Amino acid sequence: MTGRGSKSGRAAGGPLPWLMWSLGALFFCYAFFQRVAPSVLVSDLMRDFGVGAAVLGNLSAFYFYAYAGMQLPLGVLVDNWGPRRILTGGALVCGLGTLMFATADTLGPAYLGRLLVGGGAGFAFVATMKLAGTWFPPRRFALMSGLAGMMGMAGAVAGQAPMAAVVAVFGWRDTLSASAVFGIALAVAIWLVVRDGDGPKAPPPTTAAGLLYGLRQVARNPQSWIVGTFSAALTANMSAFAVLWAVPYMMRAHKLEMPVAAASVSLIMVGWAVGSPFLGWLSDRIRRRKPPMLLAAIGACASFTTLVYLPGVPLPAAQGLLFSIGFCACAMHLGFVAGSENNPPASAGVAIAFVNTVIMASGAAFQPLIGWLLDLGWDGRMEAGARVYATETFQVALLPLVVSNVVGIVMVFLVRETNCRNVHRDA
Repeated sequence: MTGRGSKSGRAAGGPLPWLMWSLGALFFCYAFFQRVAPSVLVSDLMRDFGVGAAVLGNLSAFYFYAYAGMQLPLGVLVDNWGPRRILTGGALVCGLGTLMFATADTLGPAYLGRLLVGGGAGFAFVATMKLAGTWFPPRRFALMSGLAGMMGMAGAVAGQAPMAAVVAVFGWRDTLSASAVFGIALAVAIWLVVRDGDGPKAPPPTTAAGLLYGLRQVARNPQSWIVGTFSAALTANMSAFAVLWAVPYMMRAHKLEMPVAAASVSLIMVGWAVGSPFLGWLSDRIRRRKPPMLLAAIGACASFTTLVYLPGVPLPAAQGLLFSIGFCACAMHLGFVAGSENNPPASAGVAIAFVNTVIMASGAAFQPLIGWLLDLGWDGRMEAGARVYATETFQVALLPLVVSNVVGIVMVFLVRETNCRNVHRDA
């Protein structure tokens, strides 16, 4: 899926490989921006579409429906079509979907637009790493992966406070329309600049058969479900809380204006960006997967529970908790590693895609569930045409995420320790 590329590709020097990879990483940044943007648009979307939290949660979750559905076949598509066409098509679909969402007057086009955004965004990371494997030497592959992850978090940060500030001036429709134009322009730039290299492409019939065989192997392995559940449980802090409900919660519980609430929530993304390389380094350093996973799961659970159920803590302390949530929850990345190491090497790519599908499913499930619980506890208050939810209502609605974090802790005890090696290769 992200196999190393051709010799001629790696032989290319100068700025071109970095420019090509940077365009792919910029698309991943853009994809993350689109993922988190609804968190600062909650009141606007409720007012303009005349909906409550349950419908809004489902609308936002359409991104995850499409994203999750693309993960399993993605490796085959990238290997056979090349990153140039995949990245160009993904960015174009993402931009057009954003434009459809921004101009929608009813829920139907809005749902379709959000679905297109998620479907296009689903190509960004894997195709970008395919570029890294083709145009850079193997010793830089981990570096390029980490840099791509940081670009994603940069997009998430941009979708919080900066997005809120621009929306306050230009409105959400014009802001998203401008971002749609950016996505379409990015697609054009990718098509003009990116090259696939001349490495061999996998033959479609063999690859498809291999995918199905590998998928059966992975799905029959209990460890795949255990590490997938672990990663999904921790990721829910990001996909269900940070991406949608954290900003309105901070506005209500701490009586913050939108820009301050968005800036505070962006600390989750900052913590995630800092924690990802650190926890990966720590796990490799001690040659153990489970201790960092366990400590991080406990930290995420404790931080989230304290933030939600002690809303009277001073704002700096709450901001520290937000950073801690991101720093700890990013241990979900170790689930990718554990999933790969607990499956046969030939199925490593499918194992990663399987875990990612389970992760995306958590966002698709938790966003509308929390919205439904918010509507269930709504006391009828409205402000500027949008529903307003009490802090106590948020505390009830966010209880599933506490349960999710506890499940994440339990899953660690069921994970088989790999000691940083593939257990099937060494068996």
